[in-house]
Amino acid sequence: MTSSHTTNVLFICNSNAARSLMAEALLNQLAGERFHAYSAGSTPAPDGQPDPRTLKVLQEGGIATEGLRSKSWGEFASASAPSMDLIVTLCDEAAGETCPVWPGRPATAHWSHPDPRALDAQRDPDVFVHAMYAIRRHIDLLVALPDARIEHLVLESEAARIGKS
Repeated sequence: MTSSHTTNVLFICNSNAARSLMAEALLNQLAGERFHAYSAGSTPAPDGQPDPRTLKVLQEGGIATEGLRSKSWGEFASASAPSMDLIVTLCDEAAGETCPVWPGRPATAHWSHPDPRALDAQRDPDVFVHAMYAIRRHIDLLVALPDARIEHLVLESEAARIGKS
């Protein structure tokens, strides 16, 4: 992978209704041509609709939401799917699940982020805002990697390090 190669990243969460969609939208808006983000879940929302609070917080943050939908990770496990360079799980449940075998053996990493949909929004009405900014911090670190750090094995190591920060 060089600077002329767009690095494809797939963000995974269980339902693909909040965190992974935030990561997809953030990376696509902030990365320019270097990265292209996708997202999916093991049990996506049946109607394909993101959590409305996800869309609201992204839009209020100036992040484009057009075309965001809850998708199954099966869409990305087929031979006709875009080839992924990096797979990032964002929730502890998805990290522990048996994932599909991804074509091309992409680098993998886990960035643990609590599900804002599961947290008590009565106590913290800004829980989605906090989730978006926590994910954005990791996205900013990924985007800041120099091209030399995006080689396959280095990318896996760097993405794992980002998840621990």
